[in-house]
Amino acid sequence: MSVRIGIISDTHGLLRPEVVEILKGCDCIFHAGDVDRPEILDALRPLGALYVVRGNNDGYWAQNLRRSLSFQVGNVKFFMVHDRKDVAWELGDTKVVIFGHSHQYFCKEIDGRLWLNPGSCGRSRFGGDVTMAVMTVENGSFEVKKIVF
Repeated sequence: MSVRIGIISDTHGLLRPEVVEILKGCDCIFHAGDVDRPEILDALRPLGALYVVRGNNDGYWAQNLRRSLSFQVGNVKFFMVHDRKDVAWELGDTKVVIFGHSHQYFCKEIDGRLWLNPGSCGRSRFGGDVTMAVMTVENGSFEVKKIVF
């Protein structure tokens, strides 16, 4: 059985309708921080299992969100954090590291582990594209698709 995962970051208070449409077709949603407002999470929860970390712009309302998460979906181990510099040194058998913060899409395998920043799907910053990623996980393997708006 395959699992479809919508991976977003840096919404900064803006949940675009076209992003929601894509997330409606996902089983899980990973948000790598800088949500900005609790209403964004309220809108995401009904769409699928939600995994979220706190970003540097998430204020007092987000104090109960963890700064990093280690979890498993579809026999793939993930580690998620907002800022790449805060990634744990010991990742063990983690297969995918998800991060945000830079607003720049990044997807590269380094030492047998995928490093993925879905970019920003909120407001365009630094002249970059508005992006997100969709990952399909099946039998412990995965495939990533970049989505540009």
